[in-house]
Amino acid sequence: MLSGRWGWSSGSEHCSWVLLGAIVPGEGYRTFLVPKSDYQVEDTWHVYGLQATGSNDIVIEAPVFVPDHRTHKQMDGFNCVHSQTNPMYSIPWAQLFVRVVSTPAIGAAKHAIELFTGDSSGSSTDPTKLQGDPDITRRVASAINDIDEVETIMFRNFDRMLAAAMANREIPMIDRVTYRYQASAVTNKMAGAIDQLFEVAGGRSIFNGAGIQEIWRDVHSAQAHVANNPTPFARNLGGMALGAENADVFL
Repeated sequence: MLSGRWGWSSGSEHCSWVLLGAIVPGEGYRTFLVPKSDYQVEDTWHVYGLQATGSNDIVIEAPVFVPDHRTHKQMDGFNCVHSQTNPMYSIPWAQLFVRVVSTPAIGAAKHAIELFTGDSSGSSTDPTKLQGDPDITRRVASAINDIDEVETIMFRNFDRMLAAAMANREIPMIDRVTYRYQASAVTNKMAGAIDQLFEVAGGRSIFNGAGIQEIWRDVHSAQAHVANNPTPFARNLGGMALGAENADVFL
């Protein structure tokens, strides 16, 4: 029997089901799949960035029954326990989830570069050709490189996990911890790349409706997601490198 309130439910206005996390007494954390007929969407998403995600609150006032087959135990996700024949299900669920909330920042940063370079001839920052400004060209090159580095690491890590799953091999725990930290750092790195451009994007960029400003707000808002805070994951990785045991089961 499930009831309560949950925030940050992205896409809630468009979905007919939601995934809700709760604590089962004596067991721990589970995720519950609930149909729209059993919950209400409360309009709470009034934010300065990521407005389009519609991450409203989900409310279940009177307890509703959720059958066991529509639940997923956190420790099953951690231990890669599943009944599927496709070996891809042996990739830890949390490793996929964290990429959902971090890698969109890569696409946002790519679009920021497109907007910045495509509008350079009309920039109020420098009415002459920006191609000749060494600071501008350095910033663009740095942003391009930041994106390439992050994207390369994300693809490499996923390829390694998929290869292990297809070969029916466990992914080493130190690798899972490393991948978790690197995924958490994506949004911060992409925010830095966008900052380099936004700082010199000109006066028009501060007006509402300016594309690069909207990207700047979205990516900085994404930094508020707990999965995009690299600090605890850095502590876990550094601790394991120094001989400590893994302290996280959501990886």
